[in-house]
Amino acid sequence: MDNCMKCQEDHWSNHKRDTCILKLIIFLSYEEALGMALTSSSIIFSLFNAIILGIFIHYRNTPIVRANNRGISYILLISLMICFLCSLIFIGRPEPVTCILRHTTFGMTFSISLSSILAKTITVVMAFHATKPGSKLRKWMGSRISYTIILSCSLFQFILCLIWLFSAPPFPYHNMQSEIGAILIECNEGSMIAFYCVLGFLGFLASISFITAFLSRNLPDSFNEAKYITFSMLVFCCVWVTFIPTYLSTRGKYMVAVEIFAIQASSAGLLGCIFMSKCCIILLRPNINSRKYLTKSN
Repeated sequence: MDNCMKCQEDHWSNHKRDTCILKLIIFLSYEEALGMALTSSSIIFSLFNAIILGIFIHYRNTPIVRANNRGISYILLISLMICFLCSLIFIGRPEPVTCILRHTTFGMTFSISLSSILAKTITVVMAFHATKPGSKLRKWMGSRISYTIILSCSLFQFILCLIWLFSAPPFPYHNMQSEIGAILIECNEGSMIAFYCVLGFLGFLASISFITAFLSRNLPDSFNEAKYITFSMLVFCCVWVTFIPTYLSTRGKYMVAVEIFAIQASSAGLLGCIFMSKCCIILLRPNINSRKYLTKSN
């Protein structure tokens, strides 16, 4: 006992307790099965997203694309593609740069996506009410109000991210307490208040989009995108409501995997709910994709 010595913080004793060995380093890597599965799903979803974007660009002059504000649709599709790809930053050994990029990129891309959906919803409501005789909304119609909403919401989220980075930015953290004989390399959020402010603003955008879409769900058929937006917001909110308790109860690579799953699941929900039905009409039922049909249904 007199010859005992304390191991260094990143070492621990072997079973015989006669030497110090390096603790196991744990993080979500590209080489393990879980990392490869999440990487593959991210690439597959982004490619699928790119195909839908290509379809919308190719059929950009058809009524169903033009009726749903194609400019905002392009912005939404591009931002969703970045959402899928940004989950790749969460995989690999946490570094100072990647820890900062993880949450700021996630916060910015989702704010653009949700503000685009909010702009689409408000545009639908304004377009319907502007057709009424004597409506004062006609002077507000056009792309200006939609792009103003997207720019304003994205700028507010950008300011939140800047405050986060200048006050207490995320950083790599070596967690040596959670598992015996292991070092969990994690990205510490830095300021938890800033982290939840970023998430809270996304929740605010999702809630406003859901309420607006729900209230306008019974508009005529040619303006019925609100129904799909309502369902997409339900999916989005359900994913992130279940994410928070799961995220707080896990550590290490599984905490990262939960966050990646939430990003991909919510992005896939938005992509599928809003765009899949339109792609089916464009490719499988072109007779519906006509001005005559839209006018008749309205």
